[in-house]
Amino acid sequence: MGFIALEVDGARVAFTDRHDGVSSAPYDTANLGFATGDDAAAVTENRRRVANELGDAPDAQGWAWVRQVHGARVVDVDAPGGGGDADALVTTSDVSLVVLAADCAPIALVAGGAVAAVHCGWRGLLAGTVDAAVRRVRERGREPVRAVVGPCISPEHYEFGAEELAQMTRRLGPAVAGRTETGALALDLRAGVGVALASAGVDDRTDVDVCTYASADHFSHRRDGVTGRQALIVTRGA
Repeated sequence: MGFIALEVDGARVAFTDRHDGVSSAPYDTANLGFATGDDAAAVTENRRRVANELGDAPDAQGWAWVRQVHGARVVDVDAPGGGGDADALVTTSDVSLVVLAADCAPIALVAGGAVAAVHCGWRGLLAGTVDAAVRRVRERGREPVRAVVGPCISPEHYEFGAEELAQMTRRLGPAVAGRTETGALALDLRAGVGVALASAGVDDRTDVDVCTYASADHFSHRRDGVTGRQALIVTRGA
């Protein structure tokens, strides 16, 4: 399987790509999202392959996940399985936390014995997802909080409406305003995440500087419409 894998204070942070799975087009091939319209058996096999490659429990039985809703709810999980409607998970146990994305920013947070996985698009930035997740992982762990921001869409490919962009700049400042390749108004999602992390007191940040739209190795909803989902998988260290 294809991964970008890092170790942060003993925690494992892994970002998957779209390769080495069994799904057919337009989900080809390592789609990990059940809610995409892909064949469920193919998604299950893709998850099994990823879990085995990472050394997790067979068939991804050690994973915890949420039904992502582009909000600011953070859930505490201490066992595998679904955590309901939310966009961030926090744990101090050995469960692997999983969020899915196909242009939104997947963010790992590590704070001593606590870790978090965060799914953040523009609505989540407005709602305060990053702030809420940092606050909760800090409560359950300790300082400092370290962040890893995974592959997400770049402003060059993220045309954005003027009214929505004005909302974002009021919330996060002018750094989030960009331009596309053709000069249209754009949102700089990665910059917005950076502003939100800094505002929450997180200055130790690693960026995986990959644009999902521009990368043939990643799923992109903005580029392809119907497509699969890659994952961020975070597991606390000993």
